[in-house]
Amino acid sequence: MGHTTTAEAGSGGLTATEHRLANGLRVVLSEDHLTPVAAVCLWYDVGSRHEVKGRTGLAHLFEHLMFQGSAQVEGNGHFELIQGAGGSLNGTTSFERTNYFETMPAHQLELALWLEADRMGSLLAALDDESMENQRDVVKNERRQRYDNVPYGTSFEKLTALVYPEGHPYHHTPIGSMADLDAATLEDARTFFRTYYAPNNAVLSVVGDIDPVQTLAWIEKYFGSIQSHDGKPEPRDGTLPETVGEQLREVVVEEVPARALMAAYRLPHDGTRAADAADLALTVLGGGESSRLYNRLVRRDRTAVAAGFGLLRLSGAPSLGWLDVKTSGDVEVPVIEAAIDEELARFAEEGPTPEEMERAQAQLEREWLDRLGTVAGRADELCRYAVLFGDPQLALTAVQRVLAVTAEEVQEVAKARLRPDNRAVLVYEPKSPETVQDADVPEDPEHEATVEAGNDNEETAK
Repeated sequence: MGHTTTAEAGSGGLTATEHRLANGLRVVLSEDHLTPVAAVCLWYDVGSRHEVKGRTGLAHLFEHLMFQGSAQVEGNGHFELIQGAGGSLNGTTSFERTNYFETMPAHQLELALWLEADRMGSLLAALDDESMENQRDVVKNERRQRYDNVPYGTSFEKLTALVYPEGHPYHHTPIGSMADLDAATLEDARTFFRTYYAPNNAVLSVVGDIDPVQTLAWIEKYFGSIQSHDGKPEPRDGTLPETVGEQLREVVVEEVPARALMAAYRLPHDGTRAADAADLALTVLGGGESSRLYNRLVRRDRTAVAAGFGLLRLSGAPSLGWLDVKTSGDVEVPVIEAAIDEELARFAEEGPTPEEMERAQAQLEREWLDRLGTVAGRADELCRYAVLFGDPQLALTAVQRVLAVTAEEVQEVAKARLRPDNRAVLVYEPKSPETVQDADVPEDPEHEATVEAGNDNEETAK
């Protein structure tokens, strides 16, 4: 087993050590003896961007299949064993990766490692038509519940398809289409597993109350004999112009409780200083009840009941700035849109105030430290930076990079990207005018109107 170590890395005294097994599995360990728990996180470098036309949703479908049994663990046994040992677990799929994770009492760490290794090494032994059909139905029902049968449910899918044109690897979302889910075969799933679920296409992180020597011994014992696979194709090129070049627009008439204006902007790639500047810009503009758009639309004009602006970070394509505004009462969308454009133009011209910069940086710093402060959050971030950027240590210095961004950089990215010719706009109109609810804002609004675009990017196993 080859390995590299870092004596001191990152912020707050957090450290991480890196190791690599002979079969290519990359391992990241971070000791934290504050509480007697350990988190295991396994990222596979495969997501919806790796799918081909006619087989969208396969990455997400396969995530579900990974919980359907393996050579040594039948049926729902993975959930039963982890939860029976006092742990929690799940898995998610995004554009750029699929991950699986458990948080365990520290003395049950070996069980979690054995379970992850067993399905990495032997899932094909248990994958059959019955499990395929079972999980196909589960995923189709998830699509109905989260997308097709809820107000505004397909908004993320529609805007993504506009911002990333036909043929682009990010044109479709991880949930996939009903037709493609129906078309997926057992052999498709088996080929997908052989191609992507190999140790040399994965990063395993273990964080918490661990003994590194013993943990590495268990990892070598359970993962070391799994064969690597070298047939993985490169994902399709996600390169696009920095801006859309025009304003794209679609009007959706549905049974929704209120009119809505949603928009998506192309923003800098994740992992860049410009992406951090964009994150700060959107935080000032739409990150919570102290933001400019919330104060203008909800508090002052009382034309909206919710106004949020958030960043969906992407590394293989331009990131996505997600604007979401729900109107108040019978307010028309053009009134909202004019106010938004006025605020964005003013921000691009003047930039953030010192107070806004301080508040936005503190808000993002708190969010980063919240993630790094839990064993599960740190394990996930270590995997993320290892898979997407090649260096898990970057997770431990992310806070410093955000705090180093200047107001001038924030203004620059706003001026260059937050423009009408760099967005796709979705306007929701109620099918029947009488269905619009009275959505007047109370004197002291309590609704937290921050956008959570990142959640739309992840499909979760249940």
